[in-house]
Amino acid sequence: MNAEKKFYVTKEVAADTITVYLHGELDLSMAPEMRADLEPYVNQTGRGLILNLKDLKYIDSTGIGIIILILKQRDALGASFHVAEIPSKIQRLFDITGITQYLLPNSGKSSVERKEDII
Repeated sequence: MNAEKKFYVTKEVAADTITVYLHGELDLSMAPEMRADLEPYVNQTGRGLILNLKDLKYIDSTGIGIIILILKQRDALGASFHVAEIPSKIQRLFDITGITQYLLPNSGKSSVERKEDII
């Protein structure tokens, strides 16, 4: 992790996907930075969007809310979105809050069904 920042984002852009890697601790104080970093990619419908959480150490309810907002925006656009490499302690939090089923690409639900469930 970058020694100066408790949270930062890196990106990998390919022809058909944009992978955004979250590093460090995502909390209320870092939420504006995450929103600013992701904004250019959320509305791009020509590419799938993947959030890779492999290096995310902590996430609070604000961070979870941002992920849900991205999911809703991508679903409204009919654009692909999922979360990858979720650390076990964050996975547990997602399971407890009930959002896991909406974040995984093979959840068994179409984006329309997911959207209806989370509204």
